[in-house]
Parts: sequence; structure tokens; C-alpha cells
Amino acid sequence: MASPTPLGLRRAVGLADFTTWKVGGPAQWFAEPDSGERLCALLSWARAEGLGSRVIGAGSNLLVSDAGLEGLILCNRRLQGADLDCSNGVIEAQAGEPIPTLARRAARAGLAGLEWSVGIPGTVGGAVVMNAGAQGGCTADVLESITVVDPNQPERPFRLQASELDFAYRHSRLQQEPLVVLSARFRLNPDQDPTEVSRRTSANLHSRTSSQPYQQPSCGSVFRNPEPHKAGQLIEGLGLKGLTIGGAQVSPIHANFIVNTGAASATEIDQLIATVQERVQAAHGITLHPEVKRLGPFGPIALAA
Repeated sequence: MASPTPLGLRRAVGLADFTTWKVGGPAQWFAEPDSGERLCALLSWARAEGLGSRVIGAGSNLLVSDAGLEGLILCNRRLQGADLDCSNGVIEAQAGEPIPTLARRAARAGLAGLEWSVGIPGTVGGAVVMNAGAQGGCTADVLESITVVDPNQPERPFRLQASELDFAYRHSRLQQEPLVVLSARFRLNPDQDPTEVSRRTSANLHSRTSSQPYQQPSCGSVFRNPEPHKAGQLIEGLGLKGLTIGGAQVSPIHANFIVNTGAASATEIDQLIATVQERVQAAHGITLHPEVKRLGPFGPIALAA
């Protein structure tokens, strides 16, 4: 196998440090590109070596198997930066730019439209893929276009308009297609009062931090809301707050959060997700669909009694 040193590749890197749940086994190969060019070069390397590749952002919607992941795992959290045009409200942000950072910066510039996103523990790329949303807003509301690359043709980045992404609730076509987001262009409302936009942004953050378990490792909301119901209310109504399997626990603060109390494994979190699904299905006939993505091999589910 060709030497990977010039591209900053590393072998057998544990992924627990790169997910917000703080679980996950080793990546066969791992790198943190700091530019779109470096990311594309790494994708080219993986293709030449016959390896699959996967890009992760802040790891806030991922459950990585304890067995780890094969192929090349690219963490884009160093792919940061954003250019703001205050005259027309256009923001061009790199895929690894943290959404909370971008929201605060936009607010200080008097650009309105991202206030809802300040409490989301993810990156721009992840927000686009998941159509992340909160506080009545979502990515699709403000996204204009994205630059992506196909891992099979990493030398040819191209642009997609927001209208081409098939956005729906917590969904985009990028969840079914192996396209990698390099950057995103947002269009916000310019010429707003920075003090007022910052006030709304801070209020949204306080609303989330005061009602969710931000002090413990989690993935954010585990389940999509089965409208018109709220997943958290269904789970709490069954008395499942505090339900524990090993080190994984349904948060006593917010029932749609599963937290790592300190030594949880991915398997325990997976089993607790399945247990909650089974209890809600049995009681209400409603199937809860996880927002979180499971990556890697998981064994048979053993439901809690």
C-alpha cells in the first residue's frame, strides 16, 4: 500500500473522541483535512487503494459501532471558515464550520435567519445533510446552494441548488447519495439590528440549554418527532426517563435524549434506543424513527426488561 504520510493519514484511530456520544471503535484509516483540496486528495487516495470513505462532521448524529469502521474516515472539523456579505446577506461557509459559531457571527453582523441554529452541536455540512432544525427553523429555510464532490470523481466538485436537495423534515437527498459537502451558501436577511438578532440568538440558546442535558455526552435528539406527537412526550409519558442499560440512560431532563453517563458502549446505547422504540410501539402503535445514524456492525438487540 502506498505511503499515506503526506496526506496526514493515521491508522486505527479511536472514534470516541470524534463523536458527541463519546463512543465508537477505531477507524481503519483516519484524517482531518483542513481544506477542500486536501479532502478531495484524500478521497482520491482512498479510491486508488480500493477503500470506501466516509466524512463525519462534529459526530453529533452518529452512533459508531464498538467494532469501529473500515476504510477511510475523514473528520471535517478543521475545514472551517465563512465569508459574510452584509450588503446582501449571503454567507459562504466551509463544511466544517460549527453551526453555533456561524449563528453568533451572523447575529453580530446584523444578518437574521440563523438564530434557531445556535444550540445545534453540529457543522454546516452535517446541518445540510440532515436538514437540521430547531426552534421552528431549519437549514432548508435559508440555504441557497452547496458545493459537493462525488468520492468516485473527487477531482470534480460541483454546485447543487437547494431546490435540488429534496428537503423534507430532517431529510435531504444527501442521506441516500454518497456526495460530500465542501461548502454551503446561505442567504439571510441583511440590515437587521445586531443587538436584536443577538438577543434572539441568545434566547434560543438559553431555551435549549435549560431544557436539555448539555452537560453529558449525547447525540442531541435521538428520535424524529412523529407529528403531530412529540417523541419526548411519548417517551416521558411511559415513565421511561432514567431508564438505563449499562452506561446509557434516557435523560431525566429530556426524554428524547439518551446520554452517556460515563462508560457507555455503543452497543448499550443501541439497545436502549431499541427498547424505547419497542415500548412506544407497544403502548401507542407509533414507530419512532431515529435521527441518529448507526455506522458499523451492530449485533442482535437485547431489549431491557
